[in-house]
Amino acid sequence: MTNPASTYIGDPPSHAELSELKAIRHHLHQHPELGFKEVSTAAKVAELLELWGYTVTREVGCTGIVGTLRKGTSQRAIMLRADMDALPMQENTGLPYESVNAGTMHACGHDGHTAMLLGGAREIAQKGQFDGTVHVLFQPAEEVGVNSGAQRMIADGLFDRFPCDAIFGIHNHPGIPVGTFGVRPGPFMASSDAFFVTVRGKGAHAARPNQSIDPVLTGCSMVVALQSIVSRNVAPTESAVLTVGAFHAGSAPNIIPETSEFKISVRTFSEDVRNLMVQRVRTVLESQAACYGAEVEIVHRPGYPVLINSQCESELVLDVAAETMGADHIIQDFPQVTGSEDFAFYLKERPGCFIRLGNGTESAPLHNNKYDFNDENLWVGALFWTNLVRRFLPT
Repeated sequence: MTNPASTYIGDPPSHAELSELKAIRHHLHQHPELGFKEVSTAAKVAELLELWGYTVTREVGCTGIVGTLRKGTSQRAIMLRADMDALPMQENTGLPYESVNAGTMHACGHDGHTAMLLGGAREIAQKGQFDGTVHVLFQPAEEVGVNSGAQRMIADGLFDRFPCDAIFGIHNHPGIPVGTFGVRPGPFMASSDAFFVTVRGKGAHAARPNQSIDPVLTGCSMVVALQSIVSRNVAPTESAVLTVGAFHAGSAPNIIPETSEFKISVRTFSEDVRNLMVQRVRTVLESQAACYGAEVEIVHRPGYPVLINSQCESELVLDVAAETMGADHIIQDFPQVTGSEDFAFYLKERPGCFIRLGNGTESAPLHNNKYDFNDENLWVGALFWTNLVRRFLPT
């Protein structure tokens, strides 16, 4: 899509509008901030929203921002969400707006998500084609994995303070064409669980293994046994992923150490399978430890739940996406995503839909030090948000 403005269904953006959105996005990209430290980002967002006439509430769930705009007499309300935090990575793009904060990078596109929603907020305020209440939510700390920004904002009374009938969010998706919307009703993104395992044995000289309880051998046996859970305990019609992402033990070839440690990631698409996986991981680890005479310490850290899009709101998104970009820019029943998202917590509280938006077939993957959000999507997202509000809150 070399000339995005020519494909929009609706008012095409002016050069000045596109330039302003790019400038905002590049500023955010150049000055990334980690979860719950998005002080400058939040200040920039609040300043712009107030300039466009929104009532702004700061420090919701720590550094979160909610902008509210009311028009007409309808009691209906919609909430639109973008995430603001960056990742603890060193950027290696060589871009003129490359991160100036060492070891911090917008490697997941949250700078673009924020800029898209700011663009939409401006269009919504200027065009005013709605009857009801619009809440624009700028969330901290999506990337932290536990006790996240969504959880904190909900705990801070988000839906009591800013009532809404439905909530919507967008995440970019490398590997599919720019401006292409991916939507899937029902379970869409996976739950996440992490396990931190310590195997305690008995150290000895490597030449006398009979005097040891080998935590390396025990740990390796555990890793192999864990791989049987998905293939032998999860129904073939369901899906799950179990990955051992780290294993650490010992310091020398001639020493059997006292302990070994490893870390496990588990992803599922239903609460039943999630509960099964958690129970089986514990059983397998404890049984393997008993086989070798070792002890095992298991720390389970529950992450985000399964993200489940509601049917009605997903159908609305498909209609609005087709209106915005045309039917050839829609992927219905988009494949399930094994990554996790704390937007799932919002969808446990309110109906809504989480959407994927193509970042380009040549895009670097997410969480990669060469990744960059595709600026062609800035107006796609802004216009989609504007059209969604108009459809959800008709005059």
